[in-house]
Amino acid sequence: MEKKDVQPGDEVYVIYRNPHTPNVANIQQAEVVPHPKNGEDVALFLHESYHLLSEDDAIFPSYDEAEQMYNSIFDYNQK
Repeated sequence: MEKKDVQPGDEVYVIYRNPHTPNVANIQQAEVVPHPKNGEDVALFLHESYHLLSEDDAIFPSYDEAEQMYNSIFDYNQK
């Protein structure tokens, strides 16, 4: 899903790495909201804070799609 495809109010899923423990990542639900300082842009509201949304962020419209990418990145459920 690309940045241009999201609108404020959309609920999306992201693969979020814990900034304090880099080897820990999980799928988190986030809301697309108006950018707090630039009303013409959008941001993600995640963990009670705003995260600027860039073109290379991986955002997914469903948990299932995020989980498929998560599994391919981290090689889970692969033999």
